[in-house]
Amino acid sequence: MTVLGLDPGTRKCGFAVVDSTGARPPSLGIAPIEDLTQRLLEIVATTPPDVVALGRGTNVAAVSKAARALGLRVELVDETETTLLARGRFFADHPPRGWRRLIPRGMLLPDRPIDDYAALLIAERFLTSLTEGEE
Repeated sequence: MTVLGLDPGTRKCGFAVVDSTGARPPSLGIAPIEDLTQRLLEIVATTPPDVVALGRGTNVAAVSKAARALGLRVELVDETETTLLARGRFFADHPPRGWRRLIPRGMLLPDRPIDDYAALLIAERFLTSLTEGEE
């Protein structure tokens, strides 16, 4: 199953395409809200998702409308603490270097927006809810 995770915001939306089989590494990115429909079209053309896991946050109605207009199935996912968890995931993938490695990670801020990592966590949270429902 291919899941497109979306972390909607006021000005930008993080996205992550996740394959539940693990055959492909996740594809991550961030798009300005005004360019989101075009970016969704590109994603659907290259890797059609089976479902969109959309975080229940800021601007959820507009992002949901854009995804549904493309014929995508949208499932809302609780995005509680995804920003905090995304920071930890970002630093796991991009460990601090130089003097920054001496600072506790809880005090560090990423050097770029991490909405894409939040979208990855939203997609993974959706997949986890599916497997927990099967048990």
